[in-house]
Amino acid sequence: MNLWNTKKLAVCQAKGKQDMGRWLLGLLLWASILTSCSGPKTLELTIVSFSSPALALKQIIPQFEQEWQRTTGQRVHIYQSYGASGTQTRALIDGLPGDVAYLAIPIDTYNLQKAGLVKPGWETKFPHNSSVTRSVVALAVRPQNPKGIKDWADLARPGVKVITANPKTSGVAKWNFLSLLAVSNSLDYVAQVYKNAPILPRTAREATDIFTKRQQGDVLLNYEHELILAQQRGQKMDFFVPPVNFAIEQPVVVIDRNVDRHGNRAVAEAFVRYLYSPTAQREFAKIGFRPVDPAVSQEFQSQFAPTHRLFTVQDLGGWTKAQSEFFQEGGTFDRILQSLSPQR
Repeated sequence: MNLWNTKKLAVCQAKGKQDMGRWLLGLLLWASILTSCSGPKTLELTIVSFSSPALALKQIIPQFEQEWQRTTGQRVHIYQSYGASGTQTRALIDGLPGDVAYLAIPIDTYNLQKAGLVKPGWETKFPHNSSVTRSVVALAVRPQNPKGIKDWADLARPGVKVITANPKTSGVAKWNFLSLLAVSNSLDYVAQVYKNAPILPRTAREATDIFTKRQQGDVLLNYEHELILAQQRGQKMDFFVPPVNFAIEQPVVVIDRNVDRHGNRAVAEAFVRYLYSPTAQREFAKIGFRPVDPAVSQEFQSQFAPTHRLFTVQDLGGWTKAQSEFFQEGGTFDRILQSLSPQR
């Protein structure tokens, strides 16, 4: 090969390298353009909730997703999981990767804390003991109320059959037990009510089915919001709210361990705060929950029966005492059942 051909080959190789370099640079620029056009990564969040608020949350969540994107420029998608509160609690403890938990009873939230999923002090992180909704106990009766059931005292009358779930397996049944004890301040009264209970179903839904579908019992104890929703769905349901009642609080918490792993704490906390907004509170009120927002509560005042006094779990010593004294193995409820067992 002569000198001219050698130089020509070197020039061609150099030009080829330049062309390849330009091609690679163009490819990188194009990839950069595509990345910028596709926008930031979509954030993901999972809420794990008891079943009752599902209809409201399915309205609230798309509104929050839109609001978050409008204010931050980021997209967020919220996955939803619904089930019995105790079942959801166990699933979270067993590894369900939820970021926010909305549970029916604070005992379940304390169980998340005990498992190391939620940090102590969650009760004060958000307003109203971290509860975004409230409810009370309502008493459903047969049409025309043939047994003349008008107040708590009537539940202990001989011949009145009471339908309530088992406090060892049901969240609403725990609220029922605490309500019976608080309004009467008498374990003898509570024992008489359970003596009048021919069956203790495992869940509130099962208890409602026994009362409405199987037509068993004279009176059903349940959440007010569940009975309001049943009426809205066209189910014939006569019920009343005793004016002396018990404040039922349903807490929402951020699952600290999971959000720190997922890197989505900011959006999780923003979502919980959004649940206190008038927009979200109205959605809860539409399906029978008592709002914690005073203005929204005033808007829906006609929907809810007035209460003159509301006991709280603090009147019974707080949740730690309630769980250990009333619901643990060998506790008050177990002793009541044991005392009634020869009569069943």
